[in-house]
Amino acid sequence: MIAAELIKRGAKYYAKETAVIFKDKKRTFEEVHNNSNRLANALFKLGLEKGDRISFLLANSIQSVEIDFAMLKSGLVRVPLNTRLSEEEQFHMIAETDSKAILFTEEFADRVARLRGRLSDVLLFCQVDGTVKYDWVIPIFDEMKAVTDEDPTVPLSEKDYATLQYTSGTTGKLKAAIHTQGSWAAMATNILSTLTIEKGDIMLHAAPLTHASGILVLPHWIRGAANAILPTFHPQEFLQTVETLKPTTLNLVPTMIVMLLSHPEVEKYSFDSVRSLIYGASPMPREALKRGLELWGPKFIQYFGQTEVPLILSILPVEDHVLALENPDHYDKLLSCGRPTITTEVKIVDQDGREVPQGEIGEIAVSSSQAMAGYWKEEALTAETMKGKWVYTRDMGYVNQDGYLYLVDRKSDMIISGGFNIYPREVEEVLYQHPAVLEAAVVGVPDETWVESVKAFVVLKEGHTASDEEIVEHCKNHLASYKKPKHVEFIDSLPKSAVGKVVRRMLRKEELRN
Repeated sequence: MIAAELIKRGAKYYAKETAVIFKDKKRTFEEVHNNSNRLANALFKLGLEKGDRISFLLANSIQSVEIDFAMLKSGLVRVPLNTRLSEEEQFHMIAETDSKAILFTEEFADRVARLRGRLSDVLLFCQVDGTVKYDWVIPIFDEMKAVTDEDPTVPLSEKDYATLQYTSGTTGKLKAAIHTQGSWAAMATNILSTLTIEKGDIMLHAAPLTHASGILVLPHWIRGAANAILPTFHPQEFLQTVETLKPTTLNLVPTMIVMLLSHPEVEKYSFDSVRSLIYGASPMPREALKRGLELWGPKFIQYFGQTEVPLILSILPVEDHVLALENPDHYDKLLSCGRPTITTEVKIVDQDGREVPQGEIGEIAVSSSQAMAGYWKEEALTAETMKGKWVYTRDMGYVNQDGYLYLVDRKSDMIISGGFNIYPREVEEVLYQHPAVLEAAVVGVPDETWVESVKAFVVLKEGHTASDEEIVEHCKNHLASYKKPKHVEFIDSLPKSAVGKVVRRMLRKEELRN
């Protein structure tokens, strides 16, 4: 099965039903299908060919689903760029993937203009909406008017590349996981076998559709459910939308849930229409989960997945949340990410790859049909991560006697803030570039809003001075904003092991004592 075929089936089965909702606009399955065909055909007419990579700098919009579907039906390969990353990081991703085009929305035109001066191999700069302010920009919506809405005549197979999804994961290095037509279809069928999705349901998206939330689009499409899209996440707007639109399914990272529950008027808004409130991507504070269950009722579903093997690998369903809160003997289940789905195998292994006894902590390895094909241009890292049918996640955990999977730590010291991965070494490298910094180490500390935030411990060179604000501003100039330290503490020396390695866990322990 390929993803492109699932799109065609949905369009055929539910042609006149509402497929996409964005603000006050609606489009039917037939309209989305036809528009995606036009976009694919317009890109072909402009000179692109199957297999060419297209980088995305896209905000959520009425065109979001059409753009993704155009890529899947044409064999063009999407390279979604995190819009919050720095220009340097985005340049690296575009150049490394040899992208032949950049597709962007109006608000990123100036960023694309700066990137354009450094990208000699990019052929097309296509804006999908709004006012075009540069004469070198192709208004793709005009090009679409001159082509047919017939399906692209491109042969596709399960092994054809569909997307290169960048992640810094647990290695700290930006790398692109390759997903194919087959793995994208497998994600959809996995979700369909795990979640209840029915014709007439509404899935409300507030996170970027170019990332994890977008994986949920196709399963809802094939069931005849609508995908409602918000431009971005604002607690007030989200609460009002849930009240008026009456969605049946929400997908939120814990930070979003905490922000909603902290809103002073949260109790005014009804969540009665919501059947499933899906959350993942980072740890959920238990007090927030308890508050959410008390306020909104039994709707919560936790999932586990990663870019290399996307959701859903394991699931903690509604009934387990309820049981855990009603019965103290089951309270530890809230610390679990549930049991593996029917399409996923999980084993826990030691450093030599041998399976460890039940309950013992080791590295989590998974086998699933939705696993990536490998990393783009990273053969050594692919071989290290993929061994036979198994993907080694670099997450540490264990499985209990009832088959529940627990994540206890990371093989590295990755920080998850607001659902985004932050690797300490990346921040530390920037800190070391400051002329006054002798040594630096970065850890994640608890944060009421973002679950975790970045704290930097800095040792200054003798005779040098620097302020908190100066250090933060220095990082802001070299990193995406969410990666910069929120807190800076100047100390005399960093704790080190016998071989001179900085021991971050000691910094975290000291932070918790304060």
